Amino acid sequence: MSAHNHGHDHHGHDDHGHGHEEGVPHGSLKDYAIGFILSVILTAIPFWLVMHKAFDKSSTTAAVILAFAAVQVIVHMVYFLHMNGKIEGGWSLLATLFTLVLLVIVLAGSIWVMYHMNVNMMPSMGTDVHNMRDMQ
Repeated sequence: MSAHNHGHDHHGHDDHGHGHEEGVPHGSLKDYAIGFILSVILTAIPFWLVMHKAFDKSSTTAAVILAFAAVQVIVHMVYFLHMNGKIEGGWSLLATLFTLVLLVIVLAGSIWVMYHMNVNMMPSMGTDVHNMRDMQ
């Protein structure tokens, strides 16, 4: 019988795509350990701040917690998602920044709308709710 040439090199699993691309950095155990330790610290500090009521104003506590959350997002992006400006010519970082800008716009707009809806729809403090029944 004749030999069949299927155009297939037999190199084991080298020819199957497993999502490993050349030039894409993969994290080492050291990178994952650093990311994990930073994540634990960035979670424990805000937890401690809330439990011990470190700030008098709750708005200050919320701002500090949001700052820690933003830093933690960056830690996750760098140490676990391995995102930097060098991968894919910087497009992954640019797409992430665009997503973050849209997220900030949507969240800030939603909070602004809900605040103004609350202020505009709630009866004034001077008006007695029981007197409103008499108006009907």
